Amino acid sequence: MPIVDVVDTKKKKIGTVDLPNEVFGCKPHGSLVHEAVVMQRACGRQGTASTLRRGEVSGSGKKPWKQKHTGRARAGSLRSPVWRHGGTVFGPKPRSYAVGMPKKKYRAAIQSALSAKVSEGGVIVVAELVIAEAKTKLLAAALAQLEIGGHALLVVGDQNSHVVQAGKNLSNVTVLRPEDLNVYDVLRCRSLVIPQGELDRVKEVWS
Repeated sequence: MPIVDVVDTKKKKIGTVDLPNEVFGCKPHGSLVHEAVVMQRACGRQGTASTLRRGEVSGSGKKPWKQKHTGRARAGSLRSPVWRHGGTVFGPKPRSYAVGMPKKKYRAAIQSALSAKVSEGGVIVVAELVIAEAKTKLLAAALAQLEIGGHALLVVGDQNSHVVQAGKNLSNVTVLRPEDLNVYDVLRCRSLVIPQGELDRVKEVWS
């Protein structure tokens, strides 16, 4: 069972905590994590690219000139792809790029990503993470006291609305609820900050 230090807002150690072994003590599974990231990134694609086929561009359907005895190449339509302003051949059309992944596999991928983050020393457990007002500078100051550099992922509950609001204006901060944790955000953050009170909720959702 992983054991990490519990710190206050000034990064002073005030105790230790045993992280849930079911979530933070698993053996990392690289291929499973990769599959989850590919799935997430694919599902995030808009898929709105669209081109006009020959049946959708404007233009007459009349044969431009007779078939023979003009000295010109045969032509049957002004909307042919070989013509300027003609339709596109095999161009993209709006579609979904989403791929599926079984829930049990995705849960295992989350557990692998969190366990790897713990082994790297990237998990910071704080006694509490609260700010007086929903102001960006207050949250930035709190993170500076924790000496967090690079991208940070904050895991907070619904009651911490000030932190959620303040985090929206910080480009290097992502704020998620325990149930919204995902493999991609866990991997790309340098520091994963979890208030001690949210550990039970993380275990409940992802064990």
